[in-house]
Amino acid sequence: MQQDRRSVLKHLAVGSAALLTLPLQNARGAGTDARPATIRIGVAQPGIGNPPVFSGSSAAVAHAKGWVEEEFKADGVKVEWFFFKGAGPAVNEALTNQQLDFAFQGDLPAIVARAAGLKTKLVLATGVRSNIYLAVPPDSPIQSVKDLRGKRVAIFKGTNAQLPINRVLEANGLQERELRSINLDQATTLAALSTKDIDAAFGNINLLRLRDKNAARIVYSSKGGNPIFTTQSHVLVTEQFAQQYPEVTARVVKTFVKAAKWASDEVNRDEVLHLWAKAGTPYEHWREDYEGQPLRVRINPNFDPFLIARYKDSVEQAYRFKLSRARVDVDQWIDQRYLQAALKELKLETYWPVFQANGKILGT
Repeated sequence: MQQDRRSVLKHLAVGSAALLTLPLQNARGAGTDARPATIRIGVAQPGIGNPPVFSGSSAAVAHAKGWVEEEFKADGVKVEWFFFKGAGPAVNEALTNQQLDFAFQGDLPAIVARAAGLKTKLVLATGVRSNIYLAVPPDSPIQSVKDLRGKRVAIFKGTNAQLPINRVLEANGLQERELRSINLDQATTLAALSTKDIDAAFGNINLLRLRDKNAARIVYSSKGGNPIFTTQSHVLVTEQFAQQYPEVTARVVKTFVKAAKWASDEVNRDEVLHLWAKAGTPYEHWREDYEGQPLRVRINPNFDPFLIARYKDSVEQAYRFKLSRARVDVDQWIDQRYLQAALKELKLETYWPVFQANGKILGT
């Protein structure tokens, strides 16, 4: 079992030794500085509060703790965070307009952008294996996913939830085209479900708010089921930035890995969940969503065989549903050098569980 684990980790680490030998190039067309004046990070979530916060990932922890800013403080490099109510598609627009260097985003919108020619590299995972929920009004006759045919169902399209939702539908003998699907963001979904302007809504943990107000029933959750029905996210970097600032890119990734280590330590579970609760989702809901699951399962930076398989499956699914223009080469898109260098330096190569393509932990 240990030998199998070492083999997988060795395979994932191929090429990491060359990371720090990459040549430094000039800044974005200005000067000869080895570092940029500003690092711009986009988040495919709205920022809540003042100062704004977000939730559900080690990236959110790094932001709340100010660890990226701390890493570059002595260098005089400014770190700016940008939040997008329009989620992944809005992040894509900012990336296309060269307004971001890094982004925290889900798999589908990143696939769509990559297929359209946007030059990015995926550098670590964050916010993986997150649950999706299906909610209906309290008095609805709908009892399960199978009852959705012909119903008005909210789906936030273009986000990383769309493909696992389609997998859930297929597992229950349905296609999205058999629903009266409506594209709504999270806030509008909650309002529409409360007023019964829709018959059902797929969404995330935020649907539990309506349940607790007796304004909705949860009739499906991916919690405790096959992880192929969960959502996946990552941090990406633009190819231009990574080529110009490989050392800075490596430091950003290492900071996110440190955040993932801290956030996945069970000693910090309550603090992490309370921190995320500042973004509006109650602590009790985070506790319920994560109950019975080690933090290292979901706060895990590794592109392990499971996650790589999910991205490849999402590429095929996006192309089949005509959501993307072309098939993306996932093996070329994911750049593990920065991550593997950070794991080696921090002695964390075996800290997180490695998941096989079938969703089971290696060795189980």
